Amino acid sequence: MVIPIERVALVGGTHGGEITGVFLAKKFQRFPLQIQRNGVETITLLANKKAIAMGRRYIDTDLNRAFNPQDLENPLLVNYEQSIAKSIAQQIQQEKIDLIIDLHSTTANMGLTIILSSNHPYLLRLSAYLTEINPKVKVLKYAPNQNAFHLRSLAELGIAIEVGAIANGLLDAKLFQETEDLIHATLDYLEADRKGESLATPANLTFYRVLEKVDYPRNQDGEIEAMIHPQLQFQDYKPLHPGNPIFISFDGKDIFYEGDKTVYPVFINEVAYYEKGIAMYFTQKERMRNFSVNS
Repeated sequence: MVIPIERVALVGGTHGGEITGVFLAKKFQRFPLQIQRNGVETITLLANKKAIAMGRRYIDTDLNRAFNPQDLENPLLVNYEQSIAKSIAQQIQQEKIDLIIDLHSTTANMGLTIILSSNHPYLLRLSAYLTEINPKVKVLKYAPNQNAFHLRSLAELGIAIEVGAIANGLLDAKLFQETEDLIHATLDYLEADRKGESLATPANLTFYRVLEKVDYPRNQDGEIEAMIHPQLQFQDYKPLHPGNPIFISFDGKDIFYEGDKTVYPVFINEVAYYEKGIAMYFTQKERMRNFSVNS
């Protein structure tokens, strides 16, 4: 199935402190021809300009959780991020954007991760292509109810590129260049697809399906009682087996994973997730052979 992707939005600064995407968007604003392809026009967008200027994730609320369609239609929701969410949604609609590429970075050791907005077969084939040309790329899929209100969901097709580990407010030249290469590879794929050319796309896709979020151990007052275990720190996408240590309490006691199956944790110890009550997500490693809509 060929989808006529003609308009792409490349978004940086959805979270103001994640400056890899901010400076990539600024670079492409300065050199726009670098992201144009035959038959495919790409626009750049700096999403949360006030948070970018202040070097913060957000001002009032997390912008990347502010795109619930009901909230976008609610005139009573007028804080800073709620207001710009409405403006961004309107721009995406007016610009007739077919694909959103939302650029993020993380303090977790996620490497180069593609997060899909849906199970659309076009996104699955694109992901398969990107993992084929760069084996370092991982693909992460949330359940539909976990993935509904992010910026990438504003268009029919959307992905986030999540790179790390990198501290907020920091530029890492290697990750910057790898992210830029991934953007160019994506746009090259779109161009080839518009021309009806066949790129080397494997028939199978390995991905990580999010199962659940895991909070830190807490006391009755809601305070954290343990940290990520040293053996688990920076081990994103690595197998966690039943009985492996997962947390360590402040008095040095190991806390073990008590599940009955092997899982693959991601976003381990992401600093921005402390306020959300998330120490990590458990995922299941899967392999897809049929890129159908209902996969």
